[in-house]
Amino acid sequence: MATVSPAAAAATVAAGERGATSIADRVVAKIAARAAREALRRESPQARTQAHATVTVHRRDDRRHFGEARVRIAVELGYPSDIGAQCRVVRRHVTEQVKALASMEVPEVAVEVERLHSPLQERAGRGRVR
Repeated sequence: MATVSPAAAAATVAAGERGATSIADRVVAKIAARAAREALRRESPQARTQAHATVTVHRRDDRRHFGEARVRIAVELGYPSDIGAQCRVVRRHVTEQVKALASMEVPEVAVEVERLHSPLQERAGRGRVR
């Protein structure tokens, strides 16, 4: 019985028929959520920020690309702040990170502001001491 090395076996199968690597939607969602948190922390390091992501992945037929990801991010921001600027920073950083880490194009990042935190609310939440 002759054994065939993996390199020789791979050479006999055409490149397009060897299989494909796919990246799960939940992995892309984790990358996007982490990127959103990083962007918000960089923008305002002292603020309490949260980010959650849901992702819809569209696959392409050609095997060179891992597809497109349309990302929806829900964030909690400090207030008062420049909400539009923070959303732009999140969109840009999420796009860059998903492209760099998952090799996916990101044609759309929708940022939803889920909650605003004001310093007055945080102090009021601690309660009064008598």
